[in-house]
Amino acid sequence: MKFLRSSALTLAVGYIGLGLAALALFAAPLWYAWRVTIQEGRNEILQSDAQRLTEVFRREGAAGLISYVDQRVGLQIAGERLLLVADARLKPLAGNLSAWPSSVPANPGTYTVKLELGQHMTDVAIVHATLAGGYHLLVGRDTSRYAPLERRFWYALAGAVAILSVLGTVGGILIRRALMARIHGIRQTVSAIIQGDLSHRLPTHHSGDELNTLSQTINGMLDQIEQLIDGVRNVSNAIAHDLRTPLAELRSRLEELALTKPPIDKTFGEIDAAVADVDQVIRIFNALLRLAEIDSGLRRSGFVPVDVAAVAAAAVEFYQPAAEVRGSTLSLDAAGPAPIRGDPVLLAQALGNLIDNALKYTPGDGSIAVAVRRSDDGSVEIVVADSGPGIADTEKIKAIERFYRGDASRCTPGVGLGLSLVDAVARLHGSELKLEDNHPGLRARMVLTQDTRPITRAARATSDEGEFRHEPVYP
Repeated sequence: MKFLRSSALTLAVGYIGLGLAALALFAAPLWYAWRVTIQEGRNEILQSDAQRLTEVFRREGAAGLISYVDQRVGLQIAGERLLLVADARLKPLAGNLSAWPSSVPANPGTYTVKLELGQHMTDVAIVHATLAGGYHLLVGRDTSRYAPLERRFWYALAGAVAILSVLGTVGGILIRRALMARIHGIRQTVSAIIQGDLSHRLPTHHSGDELNTLSQTINGMLDQIEQLIDGVRNVSNAIAHDLRTPLAELRSRLEELALTKPPIDKTFGEIDAAVADVDQVIRIFNALLRLAEIDSGLRRSGFVPVDVAAVAAAAVEFYQPAAEVRGSTLSLDAAGPAPIRGDPVLLAQALGNLIDNALKYTPGDGSIAVAVRRSDDGSVEIVVADSGPGIADTEKIKAIERFYRGDASRCTPGVGLGLSLVDAVARLHGSELKLEDNHPGLRARMVLTQDTRPITRAARATSDEGEFRHEPVYP
């Protein structure tokens, strides 16, 4: 029963039906052409014979025609032609018919009639011609002479149908076996994945067929799912680890206040520290919510024309006082507008995170350079380079992971979400964050290519007039 419901059988039956239909469409005009050609050719031969005999009658008269017909009947193969010469009363004078056929119409012309030949009725093509003096002439041929050819045609057609049906059935069985073998492997893999083993992948081959392409696509999806699940697991562990410290400190402070009941000034100081711990927890949750919103792609619906150069100028202006306090140099290199379609708030936050991160690790007399360049293809490149210690090559890939903090950042404030947010914003805009060596220092670069379009004056004015706001992901 499963075989009767299989897709392979359905395909096989469909292909057999299609083949039979094509065979019928091929055989029908061929059969029609055969019948028309044979009939017309036979009629032409009969007409030619009748004209030839009429010419004999015109030259030699009735006696000459009778002699000629008797001679022809004596020479031809029995049943090859039907010849008959009759007088005005339809009495036979010469030929191989014993009497004038009653089924032949009285008017001259070409007809197909039933005649008794050899004690059985046969279809005969007849040409009836009238001659001078009231004489009648019949020239005919037995149409059954071509019956063997017709039977061979039908036998060949039936054989072709049988071969097509057998090959289609065998092909359907073989296709079903091949499909079931592939599907069995897919079923085993999916069953293992359902049981929780995400390391399994669908088997692939080098054939490059549709099932192989589907398997590769599903494997890519499984890789992404496994990566997301691992990311959720790692994030959960990181959240538990990073929240434990501020919550433990908060509980310790509150417990100490409850036990020692210190003076008012010290009590309010501890309360301020507790509020700072709560703010730290809130910042972590806000950053995670922002990353989840970016990863879901919801912010893409709010894309508007934005001048990245103007956003970078606002970010540099915002952090300029902080750089001056540290004695660092913060500069901007932007040669004209750099318009794209994007989220101006997220781009401002990403630039702010990169500049804030550079300020943290750049020495007091160091320099930070922000560059915005537009390429000929319409893409916009953003670069933030500093002269700090940089990041080791082994840590560059890990640096954009959520909650990752290298050895050099253990003593600096933060939870390890800044570069993760920058990378998420870059991916939302069709790019990615790349960390490179600046010799010395770190060079963070991303190329935005998402639906780049020229900015109208009104849109640019709206973007330029908007106030730059930076919400740090980490303190």
